[in-house]
Amino acid sequence: MSLKAFHLVFVTLLTALAFGCAAWAFSSGSVIWGVAGIAAALLVIVYGVYFLKKLKKISYL
Repeated sequence: MSLKAFHLVFVTLLTALAFGCAAWAFSSGSVIWGVAGIAAALLVIVYGVYFLKKLKKISYL
């Protein structure tokens, strides 16, 4: 598995986990942890976009 593929899978799973934890926190009545879960998911998405942009600049030669 290439580094790019690993990061895509990792970012996707981590984003789903963070949104799932946020939903669980909201359903149990903890607004603070729910917001923290959403913030974590958004940060992971920003990291994924940053990584993909940085990977495009790298030469494979």
